[in-house]
Parts: sequence; structure tokens; C-alpha cells
Amino acid sequence: MTERGSIIYLEDVTVDFDGFKALRNLNFFVDYHELRVVIGPNGAGKTTLLDVISGKVKPVSGRVVFGKDTDLIPLREHEIATLGVGRKFQTPTVYTNLTVWENLDLSLRRSSKGVFATLVSTLTPAEVGKVFATMETIGLAEKAGVPAGSLSHGEKQWLEIGMVLLQDPVLLLVDEPVAGMTDQETEQTGQLLQSLADRHSIIVIEHDMEFVRQLARTVTVLHEGTVLCEGSVEKIQADPRVVEIYLGRQKEQKETSAAAH
Repeated sequence: MTERGSIIYLEDVTVDFDGFKALRNLNFFVDYHELRVVIGPNGAGKTTLLDVISGKVKPVSGRVVFGKDTDLIPLREHEIATLGVGRKFQTPTVYTNLTVWENLDLSLRRSSKGVFATLVSTLTPAEVGKVFATMETIGLAEKAGVPAGSLSHGEKQWLEIGMVLLQDPVLLLVDEPVAGMTDQETEQTGQLLQSLADRHSIIVIEHDMEFVRQLARTVTVLHEGTVLCEGSVEKIQADPRVVEIYLGRQKEQKETSAAAH
């Protein structure tokens, strides 16, 4: 049976950092099996949004509801992760001296507890199948025995996505996944995230508008800690407020960078 309704709902959420309101009475929700892209200028509150959902930052007011009725605000980060919220940070944090397989092996949720139990335990046939399936999903099946440190930047990002997937997240938070990637890696990352949306709800923070267009689903624009507008890529690109505060600045930055080179 397919779940319906919102998997995450933020109501009137305010985050205050010594007088600076990173989020300001924010109302934001994402449905089950939705791929949502969040954009906005620097300081708009994009990463803070993920911090609140994952429990890294606690709001001073408002509600954060996960699933049917779970209040996330009293919970710690590891408790929220256990509920099914997985986060992929901007900089990949893989174990560079371990192989692709070993990275995924260590990330697999085990019934046993503790570091020692994890190190000495062996995978069941079902767990082996799960790791293999994940390597296929992220496109690294042929590099199972390759040290993670020798992977390209894009491949490291995919590996970390795989490591998060093995924790069985219902909601996946992804922060600027294509920063520093080649055009081909960017396209493959878009295809990967689209394929994952069949089984997970996904929130993607991104700056690259070409990548945003590739995902081509609902886009939320944040500005000064609140939602400026929301809708299709075409809708937000046609909104004069978005052009003024975000897209216009992006164009200027690209032109300045091109002139410098």
C-alpha cells in the first residue's frame, strides 16, 4: 500500500542564531515519494532546513512532524536517523583507505550492536544481496574492490549515497550533490536521484540550475529563511522575484567568473 500525504511537515519554524533568524516562520512540507529541490541565495536557510529536519539544529519555535504524527524536535540526531531520515552532506565522508564494498559493508544496518560486533560479524546472504543491489543502483558494481580514495569525486558522492541508502531511509536529505562534478557525472547523479524517488522521499539542496531543470520536479525557493515561491522549474524561473534575488545574481557570478578566466 502506497503511503499518502506528507512525510515531513514544518509549521511556523523559526531558527535564531544570536539574533540572526536563519529560518523565519517557515512553512514547508514534502509528500511521500516526492523529489523536492530547494534553491535560494547564500544565507537563505537551505542547509539550516536540513539541519532542523535531521535534528542537528533545534528551532526556537514551530513544529517539525515526520510521518503520521512524530514530533522530531525533542529527538536527537541518531534517534531521527533511526526513524528513517538519512542525510548526505555536501562533502563526501567515505573511508578512503577501504574499498567500495568495505564502505558499504560498514554502513549496512546490522542486528548486532557495537563496533566490535560489527567488525567480527559476517554478512548473511540477504545482506550480501543488499550490498550488491546497492552497488548496482549507484553504478559502482564494477569497482567493488577499488579503494574509495581512488574514486573520482562523483563516484565518491555516489558511494556515500549508497552508504546512506543501506540505512533504509524513508526520507533522504541531499546537500548540493553535484558541486565539483563533471557534466557527465552531474547527469548520472540526476538519473540516480530520479530512480530513488520511486522508493524514497528526497529533498535536494542545489545551486546548479541545469541540474535542477534535469530533475524537473517541484522547486521551493527560500529567501531570508522563508519560502519565496514554489512550483515547477518554469514557474519559478518566470517569477520576477526569483530572477531579481537569485537567478540574476547567478548569471552575474557566472559572467564575472568567465571574465576572470
